[in-house]
Amino acid sequence: MKLSIVIPCYNERDTILPIIQLILNVELPIDRELIIVDDYSTDGTRDYLYSLKQHPDIRVIFHERNQGKGAALRTGFQHATGDVLIIQDADLEYDPTEYAKLLKPILDGKADVVFGSRFVGGESHRVLYFWHSIGNRILTFLSNMFTNLNLTDMEVCYKVFKKSVIDQVEVEEERFGFEPEITAKVARLNCVIYEVGISYYGRTYDEGKKISWRDGFRAVYVIFKYGLL
Repeated sequence: MKLSIVIPCYNERDTILPIIQLILNVELPIDRELIIVDDYSTDGTRDYLYSLKQHPDIRVIFHERNQGKGAALRTGFQHATGDVLIIQDADLEYDPTEYAKLLKPILDGKADVVFGSRFVGGESHRVLYFWHSIGNRILTFLSNMFTNLNLTDMEVCYKVFKKSVIDQVEVEEERFGFEPEITAKVARLNCVIYEVGISYYGRTYDEGKKISWRDGFRAVYVIFKYGLL
């Protein structure tokens, strides 16, 4: 069995090397491959990624124009060869040492999909923006209304899928609307979904955080769009 770690990347010059090193050093019970999709970075990230093209465990794919996180993930999923896929952001907000516990429900034969959650369990969290946390909970609540799931963190980066599940999903959203879209489409497949508490070291906007209030409004639209289809 093999794990495909799909990393959408845009202008992450300061964090892409540390996150790759963390992933390569983490101990896993199965083989792994890294699939990095550079979404037309302009800060020097692209130059560094070119140097990794000969690495035996890393595949780097370059978009020729900036398209968004959803588009980068769509490309990564198409190139993945593993039996299980996990999404990893290119920043340092999420800890790859937690892969093992995220994979466990799938490897134990209990789950088809696993969501991480920043809001359950006793893991450490950086204290940041109040209104972001409220927004996340509202979006999760709205998503749950349409999917009839009881997730606590729909917007979380860490989502793990069996390849057989993700192969049934057509990703249409280009940007951060990917999160509610994939949640709605996976729920419609009647998959067995688990949730696992994770730690979280969020970034400030000065440190490179990219999501904005506009993405929140788009997420509401996406929840209704795919929830009513």
